[in-house]
Amino acid sequence: MKGRVVVLDRWQGREAAALVVDGRLEDLLIDPADDNPLRPGAILRGVVDRPVKGQGGVFVKLPGGSGFLRQVSGLAPGQRVIVQITGATEPGKAAPVSLRVLFKSRLAIVTPGAPGLNISRRIKDEDLRGDLQSLAAEAMAGAAQDHGLILRSACDAAGEDEIADDIMAMRDLAAAVTADLAGGPELLVEAPGAQDHAWREWSDPAPDEVDQTEGAFARHEIETMIDDLRSPVVALTAGASMIIEPTRALVAVDVNTGPDTSPAATTKANIAAARDLPRQLRLRGLGGQITVDFAPMPKKDRGTLEQVLRAAFKGEAAETTLAGWTPLGCFELQRKRDRPPLASLL
Repeated sequence: MKGRVVVLDRWQGREAAALVVDGRLEDLLIDPADDNPLRPGAILRGVVDRPVKGQGGVFVKLPGGSGFLRQVSGLAPGQRVIVQITGATEPGKAAPVSLRVLFKSRLAIVTPGAPGLNISRRIKDEDLRGDLQSLAAEAMAGAAQDHGLILRSACDAAGEDEIADDIMAMRDLAAAVTADLAGGPELLVEAPGAQDHAWREWSDPAPDEVDQTEGAFARHEIETMIDDLRSPVVALTAGASMIIEPTRALVAVDVNTGPDTSPAATTKANIAAARDLPRQLRLRGLGGQITVDFAPMPKKDRGTLEQVLRAAFKGEAAETTLAGWTPLGCFELQRKRDRPPLASLL
């Protein structure tokens, strides 16, 4: 099916959401089976524990585990802090947390500690931007002076009342949570579930269809697409393939040309792999250090491949750093672990 389709259903008894664009799976979210509160996006009250010498951070006591905060200035053991889980982690390891807490909705983001009223750059209409600026100033009146606001691009198609209600809801939630420093470690705002996340993040651009009826996953063949993700082998054009294998230390990616023996085979295979790599990492929930062993190619062609990689990762929500080529000819990059690995959810 052509177009942008959001599919909401249950998978093995858990909430799940899939984004399909022109018949291809672009994103997939599945709620974990456990009720661990330390999930990306959750906001908690923690208690500062001991500093970690040599790593520039401190451990923070959290409900059901611990977090690691890369900040020690101005913090003392026993101090209460409001933190947000910023990424997924392996069982038994401290969850990454930040003092920069974001209160997100579909239309607005309230930013304690980062004052100012900002509007998404994707909204180009100057008259609309002026109207939104006035609306934001009015809705944020009375908020804490250090609380800022970002109006998201979805405001382009929303009504004034809807935007104002969204801003005030996030404003009031931020005020209540940031003031709640009394007591021990506690979960204050749960991480968004799969379908809540889909409603918040996949509404811009507006989907052509939202299917949330029973059996939607089977109807759109999402289950078959999930089964394809169980395999490390990704088929590319002209018989080429990409093998993605996560280890504890890094994610190894190997690109093969397949049966094509033409002079341009390696270039075509490498470009196809580079274009599909962000989607595959996103769908599989893989991050951290990633090492790509592209098919052998002349060094003079590396610049072209780097341009393709930069363009492919440009729109990714997960922060990604393209480190460059190693002496042995592999390409390294670092991607933020913004979600648990799909293998752990399946």
